Amino acid sequence: MKKQKDIFTSDIAFTSTIKALQEHYGSRKAYARMESKRGWANELSPPIIDFVEKRDSFYMGTSNQEGQPYIQHRGGAPGFLKVMDPKTLAFADFSGNQQYISVGNLSENPRSFMFLMDYPSRTRVKIWGEAHVEFKDKALMESLAVDGYSANVERAIIFKIKAVDVNCPQHIVQRYTSEEIDQMMTPLKERITELENELNKLK
Repeated sequence: MKKQKDIFTSDIAFTSTIKALQEHYGSRKAYARMESKRGWANELSPPIIDFVEKRDSFYMGTSNQEGQPYIQHRGGAPGFLKVMDPKTLAFADFSGNQQYISVGNLSENPRSFMFLMDYPSRTRVKIWGEAHVEFKDKALMESLAVDGYSANVERAIIFKIKAVDVNCPQHIVQRYTSEEIDQMMTPLKERITELENELNKLK
């Protein structure tokens, strides 16, 4: 009797062609051990939920029915990418530049990919799944609105998670936003002011 082939979460990315390449270049044994032990998750853990909720941007990949890929940058206040549950993400879709490439791609091919990066901690999270565009659920769309952002929510993008991988930090260069730099500099500025005041008293 033929043994049933094991199915792993990472098979969403590791096709037979890719596994053959891993075998050829010597990495298949390591990934096979990963598959049989820890493997990739198929939902968000509490630490990853916290990571997602703090992001102010991410990249989303889609492709049309012909396989032509497209990457779109999404940005907003931290928390604009909502964790609905450990297997579901959602965000509001505004008018933007009105190209509708991602929306059109998802109407043809629901397979999608999210790439989230935190440069200060040198952490990147890759999420595979399927997404659809919601046009009619007004309550859902309103719940995804971003505080302080006046544009109307035209659609909601609902992303169902199938696989999650946290990648190696090697070669990620630390970068900081101006707000993060200001936060780091505030104690130093306060200390400088304190020392200047002490010097002035000694004059």
